[in-house]
Parts: sequence; structure tokens; C-alpha cells
Amino acid sequence: MLRRFAAVILAFLAAAPLLAQAEQPQQRMAESVSVGYVMIPFTPLSAKGTAVTDLRPGEVELFVDGQPVRSDMFEKSENGPVSFTILLDSSGSMALAGKMEAARAAIGALLAHRRPGDDFALYVFAETVSREVVPFTENPAKITSALAEVKPYGKTAFFDALSTMPERSRLGKNPSRAIILLSDGIDNASTLTRGDLARLLQGVSVPIYPLGIRDPYEMPGSQSPEALSDLDLLREVANLTGGKLTLGNQPQQIALAVASLEKDLRAQYLIGFTPTGRGAVKYREISLKLAGRIRSVRVRAGYLGTEPPLIASKRTERKRS
Repeated sequence: MLRRFAAVILAFLAAAPLLAQAEQPQQRMAESVSVGYVMIPFTPLSAKGTAVTDLRPGEVELFVDGQPVRSDMFEKSENGPVSFTILLDSSGSMALAGKMEAARAAIGALLAHRRPGDDFALYVFAETVSREVVPFTENPAKITSALAEVKPYGKTAFFDALSTMPERSRLGKNPSRAIILLSDGIDNASTLTRGDLARLLQGVSVPIYPLGIRDPYEMPGSQSPEALSDLDLLREVANLTGGKLTLGNQPQQIALAVASLEKDLRAQYLIGFTPTGRGAVKYREISLKLAGRIRSVRVRAGYLGTEPPLIASKRTERKRS
């Protein structure tokens, strides 16, 4: 349904380009208003924080707004192919202190870890919304060549840039997807506010993994309030979508960050359900109850849609019978 909708929109834009320019900001986060199938990627973690790779269906229960929900999918995507949407900050501040070189190294490490079937797309941003540099490809050389041509300039508008990424990530061919955001931080050019972005991300199913090109050992007192605020936002972005924030600006730090990201994605599970179509389209909170050996889980915070297929309680079943 979403693809048919996209085709109609594209035809309309071709016929009315001036109107399309006026409407473009409203097309952010189109995925969040979809009330079709709700797919929930999640990563279960042990007490040591390592990914659990032998989870069984009976060890996980799905809840929406605190009520048990019937899932019709349980898939393990360990070592399965992933579609990576890379979003690179190319603003002027990335030219300082070797930040762009660190970002290129991180992307190089990601490409080096590729598995058969992985595909990658590269987008860059500075003062405006992101632009596609390389569409999804399985050829890492195309990404590497394009990276060499990226020149930092201008201010940073990563709120605006990030708002378009979940929908664009759907162009990847694999069911397992991730958005990799590489930025040094402070937004100073977006039309969206921090609150706008947080609200828009509430319905997004693709995990976002921000890699902050900063020293992870830098003392909080040495950073401006704006810088600390943006780190909080990046952490919130990761938590809302089931991703993880990491920091690094040195080769060893970057290698560890990419290795951690890879382990997360290769040990990901997928569950899901089809909303009933009943009730209001609203934001609904997702939670998982897992077996005792699981200590925590990374999972998206919720979805925007109609009521889920609730599992009837025994009391309700007796009343119906």
C-alpha cells in the first residue's frame, strides 16, 4: 500500500513541481503514519551486555500499552544481510580536528565487516535536508569513492536530515535495516525543533545508531550546554528506535564502536503483528517481557496505528464461552 502511495505522490510531483516544493517538508516520516504491518526488531542482552543469540519464541512476550499482544512472526536474523543507510554530517565543523577522517574510517570499518547480501546507501547533509550520494548498492567501492569527494561546509541541520531517513531506508532490499548517523553534534540550522524530531521518531521501526565523532572520555564540564543537550538528543533518538549511541574519534574507539554495532545487528530478532484497524490511530507503547536469563533488550519504543490484536485473558474467554 505504501509503495502505491509513493507512486501516486511521484506522479503528482512530476506534474506539479512548484507545489511539490511547498509540500516537501510534510513528507517527512511517512512511515510513521503507516498502520499496516508492525515489524519490531529487537536485540536481547545478557547480564554482561552481550547479545543473546539463542532466544526461543517461548522466551519473549509482546505487550502494547501494557496489554499482551498476539505476534504472528518470530525470526532470527543472526548473520543475515542488513541494509545500511549511512547518513554523514558534512557541515563545516567536521573539517576540524580530523573529524571527517574519523567518520570516513568508521564507514570504512562498516564496509569491511560486510556480509554477503548486505547493501549500503550514502546520504550527506549540512545546512539542508540530506541528499543521496550513492543509492543502495552491494558494491563498497562506490561508497568509498563517493566519500573521497565529500567536502565539509556550512552549518548543521541534522534534525531536518534525519527526519527523512526512515522512509528512505525502506529502499534497501533486506528486512533487517539500520540507519547509521555520523555527526559531531550541535544542530544550528534545522527548521525542525528537538521536540519535533523526537515526536516524529516515535513511530519509526528502523533502528538508528548515532556515532558521535567525539572523545568519549571528555569530561562533561568541558562541554557546552548545547553540546551536552545534543548528546542527550542522540541518545533519545537511539532509544526511541531501538538503536544505540556510541562515541569515538580515534581509530581504536571507532573500531570498537563499529564492532559493537555489528554484533547488535547480526543478533537481531524480528517479531510483528497486523493492527486490527479498530480504534484511533495513535501512538502506542511497545514493551517486551523476556526470560529470566535476559537482563535487558533494545527495542523500538512504540508505533503509530490502530489497536493491536490483544490476547484475551482467561476471564474474558470464560465470559465469552
